[in-house]
Amino acid sequence: MALTRSLACGDGPLPSARAERMARGVFAALGGIVEIGAVRSNGTWLLPDVSVGAFLGPRQEDLGRLMEGVRVVGRFSGEVMAIADALGYFQDHEVHAASLLLWSEGIAGLPGPVERLEEPALVRRMCRIGADLQLTRLLQALVTAALAAGTEPGEGAAGIAEILRVACGLVEPGRALIIPAEVHRMWRVAHLPAILRPASDAPEWGKTGYRAYDAELERVLQRKRPRPVRPCV
Repeated sequence: MALTRSLACGDGPLPSARAERMARGVFAALGGIVEIGAVRSNGTWLLPDVSVGAFLGPRQEDLGRLMEGVRVVGRFSGEVMAIADALGYFQDHEVHAASLLLWSEGIAGLPGPVERLEEPALVRRMCRIGADLQLTRLLQALVTAALAAGTEPGEGAAGIAEILRVACGLVEPGRALIIPAEVHRMWRVAHLPAILRPASDAPEWGKTGYRAYDAELERVLQRKRPRPVRPCV
């Protein structure tokens, strides 16, 4: 279901069912980001070596700051935020090749035999693709939740920018090759055309809101800064 169909005009906390849907979209993208970050931080590209618990252990402060940002931007209740714990993404668990296939949307292909999904070269490629996809989906979920909650762009964009900074650090630990400004540009071309085209069924206030968030995120994120050199990997 298109996220724009879930928007409801208003300000203040969303009704419970709608807030839960919004939050699950955010948490799912973050779950992919955490699993991909855990694989990348290990460095061997061998999934049996990966420990999500070991990856998140020294990053609890960053994760806490990120989740607090999500709560504020989406005006989510404590009950809604507790869904994150129930989903289990942020607890120690194994990372399977099928999960990376899901996060990367199968763009790298499904090899035969399927056991080849665990080959380091393919794991590495799925992580690269999945990082771009899930960061972009995270931004879409955050903006949609902020609009539905009535969080104004001037307030919400700064919070979203900080969430993206932490998320980029999680998905590429120690490298910082994906920056929030790059995520914003990917989001703009991947999601906004379908929402803002004349034939879109998004309400006019929603279109106005997405345009306002796009402009404010550009102001916050697209400042000139030295860009890291991305290696060909």
